Amino acid sequence: MNNVQLANTIKLLCKSKKITIKSLLESCKINRNFMYDLEKKAQAPSSDKLEAIADYLDCSVDYLLGRTDNPEVNK
Repeated sequence: MNNVQLANTIKLLCKSKKITIKSLLESCKINRNFMYDLEKKAQAPSSDKLEAIADYLDCSVDYLLGRTDNPEVNK
């Protein structure tokens, strides 16, 4: 999965859970520029950040990365 797809998955999950990207990033203590860096600068996210986002969104890292269509797998 590329970074744009990852960013889109995060956005869709936030929208479905009625969570703003801003509140997600603040709760996970991630820099507010994370999504921009992910999409535009193609910076690879750290595993710690992915884990924090997955935990907050109640899904697996594998789901965020597009490795499975089931958000519960490997949670």
